[in-house]
Amino acid sequence: MGAHRRPRQRATGGGRARTAATITLAGAATATGLGGGTGHADPQPTAAQVRAKVDKLYQEAEVATEKYNGAKEKADAAERRLEELRDAAARKEDRLNSAREALGSVAAAQYRSGGLDPALQLALSSDPDRYLDGAAFAERAGSRQQAEVGRVRKELREIERLRGAARIEVSSLTSRRAELKRHRETVTGKLEAARRLLSRLTAEERAGVGDRASRSVPGPRESLSASAQAPNSRAAAAVAYAYQKLGSPYVWGATGPNAFDCSGLTQAAYRAAGVSLPRTTYAQIDAGRRVPRSELLPGDLVFFYSGISHVGIYVGKGQMIHAPNPSAPVRVAPVDEMPFAGAARVV
Repeated sequence: MGAHRRPRQRATGGGRARTAATITLAGAATATGLGGGTGHADPQPTAAQVRAKVDKLYQEAEVATEKYNGAKEKADAAERRLEELRDAAARKEDRLNSAREALGSVAAAQYRSGGLDPALQLALSSDPDRYLDGAAFAERAGSRQQAEVGRVRKELREIERLRGAARIEVSSLTSRRAELKRHRETVTGKLEAARRLLSRLTAEERAGVGDRASRSVPGPRESLSASAQAPNSRAAAAVAYAYQKLGSPYVWGATGPNAFDCSGLTQAAYRAAGVSLPRTTYAQIDAGRRVPRSELLPGDLVFFYSGISHVGIYVGKGQMIHAPNPSAPVRVAPVDEMPFAGAARVV
């Protein structure tokens, strides 16, 4: 019995081994078949899908660009205030030195005459403001000395106030610069992602990205017509400037004269007309009187998207001039090519 059981066990084990091997090979063959096919591979996006994704990245980059522009405007203002505070402190220190020199002259004269009034030791003190608080000083100082020391006290306190304000501006500037860096990284990241996607397309397919705008190049007649319909001379000058900049490249953060982002173009156009506009789209929309779309006139600023992240200059007949994105230069385009958010008449 035992002799018969052992061969049976080997036969059974061999069958199991063969069965397992057969299953393994079959599984490998199946896996190889699936791996070699397209069942598990991600489908390649179509040209239309790539274009849509790139357009979305450009729009997101423009949102970040406007945030960058706003942060830069504030950083520049903080830097100007800091410089003004430092200049004011330097002027105060010059006046302080003059006042202390005057006290020193009086002190020297008194010393030569036989004594140094304690009040005049201020000129030599390492901590003059603290010395001024001494009661003995107030009692012994002469009227002329009191006037001079009063000037010193005033200059010292003003200098300290200016230095405190400067420290606040330094802190603000540091924060603004960190914010600038974050927005810059966001913009460049979005644009780099768009560039990688565009590299998958042919030249013909790339030409269609963000290109819903009119391809026709307006001539002098269109420019003159739009300027003539503007509500006033400054709006007409802004329209004329925008026409002159057709074909200029889009560069994020640029305000001209040779390259622009969207709000940089509108700011430059009105600057040429003698009107100062804020730097960002979301500030420019509040820079003038809101007008309904049905009442648009050449020179009006037209805004797009719910976050007010894009702007152009209306030039009449449902058209605007704007700086679209890195895929297209400054050009004429229909106002209805993007979600309309509002309009403002600056002048």
